[in-house]
Amino acid sequence: MAEQPLMEIGEDNSLLLVDDDEPFLRRLTKAMEKRGFAPEMAGSVAAGKAIATARPPAYAVIDLRLEDGNGLDVVEVLREKRPEARVVVLTGYGAIATAVAAVKIGATDYLSKPADANDITAALLATGDDLPPPPDNPMSADRVRWEHIQRVYELCDRNVSETARRLNMHRRTLQRILAKRSPR
Repeated sequence: MAEQPLMEIGEDNSLLLVDDDEPFLRRLTKAMEKRGFAPEMAGSVAAGKAIATARPPAYAVIDLRLEDGNGLDVVEVLREKRPEARVVVLTGYGAIATAVAAVKIGATDYLSKPADANDITAALLATGDDLPPPPDNPMSADRVRWEHIQRVYELCDRNVSETARRLNMHRRTLQRILAKRSPR
């Protein structure tokens, strides 16, 4: 398994960190400063969009689910203002559907929490287009089903009733599935 080559941090080392978990945000800010970035913190979608509009950074690490909305909204604004920015989307709710949505919008990579500063730095600075090796532990059938439901849910713009109709499932059953954590 070959390591992906890392590029150097460019002259513009500006980094936008968007997360509503304040202790995590502070720790990540310190860790990224030690790695040579110049981080700027935002604790909400609104603050992230404001920074992305006023001072579009070269790099960004954006949490997917924030208290005031979806982190992908910040990715969209950043892509409009600075298309070459390298963006990593973080989430505690890792699902293939949201990963696909993040990459389609323009995220460079997608990491599930807990991700440490080394993983994040590697994702921000990775170059190569090599496919990752196959997983040592592939998804269970329950996980594949859950991922499919999440994908349809995202494609239906998070409309529970429409998703239930398309999956030929009772709405309340779907709500219970969506409220649970993903299976292993």
